Amino acid sequence: MTSGRALTGTAWAVLLLGLWVWGRDGDLPSGGSAPTTGDVAAVGRPLGVPLPPAHAALKPAEPRRVEVPSLGLSAPVVARGLDAEGAIDPPPYEMPQTVGWYGAGTRPGADGAALFVGHVDTKTGPAVFYGLSAARPGATVNVTRSDGSVAEFTIDDVQVVERTAFDARKAYGRHRPAGAELRLITCGGTFDREAGAYTANVVVSAYLTGVRG
Repeated sequence: MTSGRALTGTAWAVLLLGLWVWGRDGDLPSGGSAPTTGDVAAVGRPLGVPLPPAHAALKPAEPRRVEVPSLGLSAPVVARGLDAEGAIDPPPYEMPQTVGWYGAGTRPGADGAALFVGHVDTKTGPAVFYGLSAARPGATVNVTRSDGSVAEFTIDDVQVVERTAFDARKAYGRHRPAGAELRLITCGGTFDREAGAYTANVVVSAYLTGVRG
């Protein structure tokens, strides 16, 4: 798939299925209890929260770093592909504070929805997106890009998507008819030991509202 173009046909279906199962096994932290990240975070689209107008999409450029100042989050970004199950392959557990970007998809700031994934935890403790469920509409997400620019996104939606009611296209597809969007995705809910998976996904959506540099 080329940058800025939506997935179609089988490739789209495989990726969405993989995103649904992403987070199975291995995320459980030491001590035997998983965080309840996301259970209180389904704030959705805000009522009465002023949001800035959208900025025109930028020329494609790869991401280098992502920052969410309201969460104290600042992390490097690396391109990732799909694993054997068709899911976005997150950074290895040896890189728990690194965010993975689906490199075959949209570049952040370009037209379309760019997908970022990160671990919520590892066997040794919290990982890069552990606090993602605390994100709120109106907050800023800054993505430093390979051309030296910083694409500024504004969060407009925070959802905790239970696996039993998962709508992949709604969660990961475009929310706007045009323009640059961003998704930050991690595991949420609680860890179901029997199923070997988290019970939900935290999906933070943002749209481009500015650019620096």
